[in-house]
Amino acid sequence: MPSRPPSPALSLDLIARAHPQKIADDPSALALLTDADMAPDLAAMLARRLSPEGGLWVFAYGSLLWNPEFAYSETRVGTVRGWHRRFCLLQHRFRGTPERPGLVLALERGGLCRGVAFRLDDADPHATLMPVWRREMKGKGYEARWVMVATAEGPLPALTFVANRMSERYTGRLPDEAVADKIATACGHLGPSAEYLFRTAEACAALGIRDRHLRALQKLVAERLERRAADGPPK
Repeated sequence: MPSRPPSPALSLDLIARAHPQKIADDPSALALLTDADMAPDLAAMLARRLSPEGGLWVFAYGSLLWNPEFAYSETRVGTVRGWHRRFCLLQHRFRGTPERPGLVLALERGGLCRGVAFRLDDADPHATLMPVWRREMKGKGYEARWVMVATAEGPLPALTFVANRMSERYTGRLPDEAVADKIATACGHLGPSAEYLFRTAEACAALGIRDRHLRALQKLVAERLERRAADGPPK
């Protein structure tokens, strides 16, 4: 009996072959909050800060792992309990379009999540946090939370971003096959949704973080991209 061919591996080459065309930005696809809109909520979050004497930390679990876009002085791998990472937020811009929205990660209730805590400068917390606050909160898909991160050096409080279940972008818990369908077909002006998955999984692997959700999706997305690369993108 002939053996089955090995499943394709998710790679940047496969992603590029499946998504050879550049996508133009469409600012109308997603209304974004301004810094002035977001400043009061950031101030209120800082007023609820846990243990300020412990330093200013941000807990990363998705794209912040490989593209933090802020200065930091220290990192610690750690675990947040009561939350897990899941692709559950639609992305109609950046790595998707209104016609073919992608998906990005958020924290959902239950389980645990291994990630990285970044230590930021604490001299002016509002100014220091605004870049990451702007990045995560401008699209109205997340809510901010203070969480405790268990690390080898001891617990520390950190700011992180969880799914906003009231957002129109929130999908709930989709089956992995449905998640893979969206990730494999979506591409925006920042690139394919599959690249976001690949780089997040790559960063987790480099840190020794194992995540079954990411592993399962890499296989499913690679299979879909292989077919897409062979058949050509849908018209």
